[in-house]
Order: sequence, then C-alpha cells, then structure tokens
Amino acid sequence: MNLDFSGVIPSIPFILEGIKVTLAIVSMSILLGFVLGSILAVFKISDIKVLTFFASAYTSIFRGTPLILQLMIIYYGLPQTFGIDISEFPAAILALGLNSAAYVSEIIRAGIQAVDKGQSEAAIALGVPKRLMLLDIIFPQAIRNILPALINEFTSLTKESAIVTVIGASDVMRRAYMVGSDTYLYMESLMIAGVFYYVLVSLLSFAGKKLEVKLQG
Repeated sequence: MNLDFSGVIPSIPFILEGIKVTLAIVSMSILLGFVLGSILAVFKISDIKVLTFFASAYTSIFRGTPLILQLMIIYYGLPQTFGIDISEFPAAILALGLNSAAYVSEIIRAGIQAVDKGQSEAAIALGVPKRLMLLDIIFPQAIRNILPALINEFTSLTKESAIVTVIGASDVMRRAYMVGSDTYLYMESLMIAGVFYYVLVSLLSFAGKKLEVKLQG
C-alpha cells in the first residue's frame, strides 16, 4: 500500500472544521424529520381519509425515490421552477429532513399501534380528550418502544449527510475531497473523513443506548 498521511496531517484541522457544518445539518434535519414524521404518523392513523392518503403518498414518494434526486430537485429544481433562491445549507436540511420524515413516520406509526389498546380505552372511559390521550399517554409509550429504531434512523441520516457534498456544502466529505484534490492524496484524506464519520456515528449510538437505558429504568 502506497499511503502517505504526512502530506494530509497539516490539513486535518481544515477537514475537522467541516464537522460544524455536518453537525448543524444533521441536527436540524433530525429535528425536522422527527417533527414532520410525528405529524405524518398521526395522519396515518387518523379517521380522515384525506390526511391518511396524503401521509401514505408522501411516504411512498420519498421512500421510492433516491435521496440524491430529492436533494437535486430542491437545490436546482426549485430555483428554476419557482424562482426560489436557496443556498446549500437549507437545501441540505430540507432534503435530509423531508426524506427522514418518511421513515420516521412509519416507525412512529408502528410504535403507536403497538401500544396496548387498553390504554386508549381506559383514557376514553375517563373522558380524556383524544388529543391529550395521544400526547400524554400513547405517544410517550410509543417513543420508549421505538427508540432503538429511531436512533438507527438518525445514525443512518448522519452517514447519508455526506451526500450534501454534491451541492458544494462545506461538510467533512467536501473538505476531505478538496484536500485530496490539492495534495493528490485522495485515499488518505477520505480515510480521515471516514474516521470522523465513524466517531460521530459511534457517539450518537452511545448516547442513544444511554437514553434507552434511562427511559427503561
């Protein structure tokens, strides 16, 4: 193997700066995906057919098309079609968040439907409004049950965030590629980026397990 990390080591701080961008994109995308996914999950179990159809169609479209296509449509298609000027950062958050919402909605829907029906029946018998029953009784139990699946989705989102390099976002992957193009040491710079992503995903998984143990305790 002909590897020379000595030529890349001085550029590690430059690559490391991309973690700020990566973390910002991932955290905002996770928040958007969770909030929108929760709303879609409620739509899917709703008695209103229009809402159920919308949520199902949304999930089908975003799960049935490539993430990179969705990113390209948001970044290149919206300005052309609607004249909306959108920069790399919000485009990345929108694409990742909207895509994640489709998967999160299915996870949360399954979690809600897995809660013992006796819980909702007891709440109805006590006269608890449906909205409060869902927010205070059903939803907390569902989240506790599906937390491992949610953490898995969010770790996948962290890895998938590297795709934003195709629209020029200055994340870890983009900076590693720039270092590779300047030094012609692509393997070395990409391996360093891989280490950064591995650490981020490992920390997120560790935090998720700690939270899971705390909730179960």
